[in-house]
Amino acid sequence: MMRSLYISATGMQAQDKHISTTTQNLSNVNTNGYKKRIPNFEDVFYQTIREPGTELVDGITTPTGIQMGNGVRIMGISKVFTQGAFEITDNPFDMAIEGDGFFQVQLPDGSIGYTRDGAFRPDANGQMVNATGLILDPPITVPADAKNVTVGTNGVVSVVQGNNQQANQVGQISTVRFINPAGLNNQGRNIYTETVASGPPIVGIPGQNEFGTIAQGSLETSNVAIVDEMVNLIIAQRAYEANSKGITTSDTMLGTAVGLKR
Repeated sequence: MMRSLYISATGMQAQDKHISTTTQNLSNVNTNGYKKRIPNFEDVFYQTIREPGTELVDGITTPTGIQMGNGVRIMGISKVFTQGAFEITDNPFDMAIEGDGFFQVQLPDGSIGYTRDGAFRPDANGQMVNATGLILDPPITVPADAKNVTVGTNGVVSVVQGNNQQANQVGQISTVRFINPAGLNNQGRNIYTETVASGPPIVGIPGQNEFGTIAQGSLETSNVAIVDEMVNLIIAQRAYEANSKGITTSDTMLGTAVGLKR
């Protein structure tokens, strides 16, 4: 069977994954804190027919070898953690991280998840939770009689209660960062979890030791650029068509070879 059929097939499979990654980015263009994905390609192992530098005759070696490739594959899909734009909501419970860091939330199994989505709200007990009800960690409870809630750039949460004029501190938001955030595991619902590749979380106070600051009344939007993704979609589509043309050409050549018998 012609090698080109298999090579073209790997190209079509890789571009199919490329298109899937691009459409995933486009579908999440309005998702708070979403970070775009980029596929990483690599060429597949080679069949070496003749090694470079092989001696042809006494004292004469070939400057190049003969290595036949076997196509391409996607070796990984990287997450790009560039800062997304800020949307001003004026909701005191909405928060965005300006710079490096993740919010911590308690997952149903008791473990900790990490997110850039700062759309928090108080639940029926006054605890700060995200849109799916996951509790902010460390927990912060807003009193029922709180009239004014302020979140400082350093994550300090203060409230004014009842007839008091002076604000009282009710909690401290801590954030985490990772040596390799691209290695975090996607759990869906805007949540990441720690992996061996990401390294352990480094906990800190917003605004200190290279941690980003908190912007109250704002949400971080997706860092997906629609124009860039549309260009990527066109490139992937054309590459897919070119690889399919390789299969068509190989099929025509096989048909010609079979026709020689007649």
